Amino acid sequence: METGGQIQNENGIGTIKIDDEVVAVIAGLAATEVEGLAGMSGGIAGGIAELLGRKNLTKGVKVEVGERQAAVDLFVITEYGIRIPDVAYKVQENVKRKVETMTGLEVVEVNVHIQGVSMAVEEKDDDVRVK
Repeated sequence: METGGQIQNENGIGTIKIDDEVVAVIAGLAATEVEGLAGMSGGIAGGIAELLGRKNLTKGVKVEVGERQAAVDLFVITEYGIRIPDVAYKVQENVKRKVETMTGLEVVEVNVHIQGVSMAVEEKDDDVRVK
């Protein structure tokens, strides 16, 4: 393991380095793919929740990476009306699968922290519909 947040693997040809931020981006993308998730929460400190789009995929994601293993913490906001444990479980499965497939690391845990529920309001169409 090299300092500076990088995974380092030696093979017969050379060294492969994967930065912690790469693992965080993969985890963030994998989480946002799950239906029922409104977004990632960037305001971990102070309880301030901020919905973040795809531009800030590492916000709301904390990773701890060792030589061969990784642990991921996700701070998320779910959509109103969904069953939260089901969405959290799907997030865990998707993040674990994507990180392991793309990096070769064993993901030992994926902790999902629900920071809020999004109450998205549907816009009503004021047009008169003719039947």
